[in-house]
Amino acid sequence: MMLDLTARLLSTLPAEPAHRATLALTRAFASLLPGAPPDDPRLEVQALGLCFPNPVGLAAGFDKNADVPAAMLKLGFGFAECGTVTPRPQAGNPRPRLFRLRKDQAVINRMGFNNRGMEAAAWRLNTRRRNGIVGINIGANKDSTDYIADYALGFARLAPLADYVTVNVSSPNTPGLRRLQHKEELAQLLTTLTQARARLPLARSAGGGGGRSSACDAKAGGGYPILLKIAPDLDEQALDDIAEVVTGSAVQGVIISNTTIARPLLQSRHANETGGLSGKPLLAPSTDILRRMRARLPREMVLIGVGGISSGADAYEKILAGASLVQLYTALAYQGPGLIARIKRDLVSLLVRDGFSSITQAVGACA
Repeated sequence: MMLDLTARLLSTLPAEPAHRATLALTRAFASLLPGAPPDDPRLEVQALGLCFPNPVGLAAGFDKNADVPAAMLKLGFGFAECGTVTPRPQAGNPRPRLFRLRKDQAVINRMGFNNRGMEAAAWRLNTRRRNGIVGINIGANKDSTDYIADYALGFARLAPLADYVTVNVSSPNTPGLRRLQHKEELAQLLTTLTQARARLPLARSAGGGGGRSSACDAKAGGGYPILLKIAPDLDEQALDDIAEVVTGSAVQGVIISNTTIARPLLQSRHANETGGLSGKPLLAPSTDILRRMRARLPREMVLIGVGGISSGADAYEKILAGASLVQLYTALAYQGPGLIARIKRDLVSLLVRDGFSSITQAVGACA
């Protein structure tokens, strides 16, 4: 309750200062957080060669520089994804660049991959206590002349320090980045990264979230699972092309989806700001893309559902549509960290209602 009250107080500040203050407070008081109680075993998920204590994760964007992953895990997340991180430090786009749409329970951002660069993130990841599952989300510098080379640099530096790597080719706020979702460019990018992975030494689990088995390492090509994060603004041909490339690659999963450039009917005064829209209006379109990609991809391909989750019912909808894991961020800013426990509690109730003995049984049940 105290954490949720603090979140409500911070929400009275402008959006970006509130985010900075939240990170500062989280970092300052991380050691005082007691940690969440053990999760119901029905929520455990085996995926990517890892054991997730529950399927509810923190999406990239909150902790861009890997400052507080341990604290977020203490709040009850089953895993935390840091980033997006670029090879070189980057200031991002001019302010203002983050807008709350309170009436819509949404956010528009055009942050532009603001971060301290891969060396700063590497230091943070390398010095943290290796408890829990932590992923890293990588991107390219805005002024780079070779985006694919940037991803290769970020992967080689950060993959050994995280439990998985997310390849973010779907942010709408870096000019030209989304073209890497096109068939030929995507194939080249994923080939480059899987070749970079093959040059790394055999992985051990960075997070200790249940550890890896040798069988899981073999499936992941020596560890270092790679996930691709795609946009919700894709037509049928683009989905077909992405599915074909991903299926023919050594990628382990797809995160669906990033923010949208679409503007559904919105009520808030910032509705026409440029950037990526996240939050409640994204729930239906992102879940629809998730369901369509589930139908296109092999069953062993792990899908993570993101977009618009603000309740256990929302998370469950994505799981039924084919997601083994889910992530959230925007709703956390509105509802506070107590939301995490509520989602997990509701997920257990929904499993019981529908006669499932575990989350895994429910995955794709309505796909």
